[in-house]
Amino acid sequence: MFHKVKSVKAISKYVLKVTFQNNIIKYYDVSILFNKWKAFENLKEIEGLFEMVKVDQGGYGIIWNDEIDLGCEELWKNGVDKAK
Repeated sequence: MFHKVKSVKAISKYVLKVTFQNNIIKYYDVSILFNKWKAFENLKEIEGLFEMVKVDQGGYGIIWNDEIDLGCEELWKNGVDKAK
């Protein structure tokens, strides 16, 4: 089962607020990916790119550009619940 993304917003330095189709909200810190995937370094090096995040067509993830994206299950599994 996919936990499709309904909306996404950059709320602070490298933290996203992700709302899923079931209205559960999770927060995801993208900075943990800077050392893991080279493409994600662009989010800190290119001014304004991080804030350009949007939901991928169909809600199966989020995208910044053709090189940087995250799947909905990564966001669901590793995102932090709003209540925590």
